[in-house]
Amino acid sequence: MKTNQAFAILQRAGGIRAARIITENTKKLTGIKVLFMAHQLRHGVPVAKIIKQKWFYGLKFYTNKHTLDPRPDTETLVAQVISDCADSTDKRILDLGTGTGCIICSLVKNIPNASGIGIDKSRCALRVARRNVRTLGLGDKIKLKHASFSTPRKYDTLFDIIVSNPPYIAKDDTRVDAGAKHDPKMALYAQNNGLAAYQAIARQAKNWISSDGKLYLEIGADQGADIKEIFIQNGWDLLRNAYDLGGVERVLVFNKAH
Repeated sequence: MKTNQAFAILQRAGGIRAARIITENTKKLTGIKVLFMAHQLRHGVPVAKIIKQKWFYGLKFYTNKHTLDPRPDTETLVAQVISDCADSTDKRILDLGTGTGCIICSLVKNIPNASGIGIDKSRCALRVARRNVRTLGLGDKIKLKHASFSTPRKYDTLFDIIVSNPPYIAKDDTRVDAGAKHDPKMALYAQNNGLAAYQAIARQAKNWISSDGKLYLEIGADQGADIKEIFIQNGWDLLRNAYDLGGVERVLVFNKAH
């Protein structure tokens, strides 16, 4: 099928932007393939899930149905870490719930001599992360492990930076966009009104962080007050917060109370 024919079909199904991204990033546009992608667009499948890739912090990541697509909001989290490391090197990073690996890969790419570990309880997500680590040439700097951050475990080192974009949506939250139904539920939803993952991190991360280390968390809209209270009650000090481009409080930064 010619590109202009494919473009027209995809535009009718999902709009001009979706058609442009798909045609520019798909090598063989056969008739059957284009019709299937048009069907996906009409049923709300995000473009990133169709082409299985998403750009994040200037890097291209593979993504599929087993992972959250990297989102612009999470770039706020990465930017906060990098800004604190402008004059730093050799940082050891622990990424809790790594998914595609987009957070730890972006950090290791931008912080000189940084290295670390990404953990996830989904083996399917870890396969995606391994692919991205390998493609970006970071296999000697990033290790990936099958683990849950709600379970105590020991690592060979303490970490200078712990970072996480955990599941934080309450199960009955109706504000979730339509595209989220194509994301894995375990990466989106959490018990206790969306706070269960933060409660687990507040308990466990103290055992993994160095005395002067910092913990960076992405949070959902209107969760700031509850999460601050959870961490303060568990022996953490709030250093600062940060807002995303939409003006939503999106990142909290903590260290262990001394």
